[in-house]
Amino acid sequence: MTLYGIKNCDTVRKARKWLEAEKIDYTFHDFREDGLSETTVALWANIVGWETLFNKRSTSFRGLNDAEKNDLTQDKAIALMVQHPTLIKRPVLVNKDKLLIGFKAAEYQMWFA
Repeated sequence: MTLYGIKNCDTVRKARKWLEAEKIDYTFHDFREDGLSETTVALWANIVGWETLFNKRSTSFRGLNDAEKNDLTQDKAIALMVQHPTLIKRPVLVNKDKLLIGFKAAEYQMWFA
């Protein structure tokens, strides 16, 4: 199981703390330090939908120019997320072919029940 995110993100910190408190073994993958492939982002987008994965509320999204923000398609969104990994909603918890986007303790509890 791998938790993807950015180590200084508050939501990622909460997810890591929850996993550790529940004694759930996981690997942490930092988008910024470890990178992220287009193949991985495309796979996630195909599983959960690019709209779920793409964070339009992020500071990174507000920093994009109008041409990048407008007329978003899955391919365009994937390319932007690879170029700017902070556009991905965090954290992304991956267990085999299952994904959980974001962190809510109740959702994590149900996922591991």
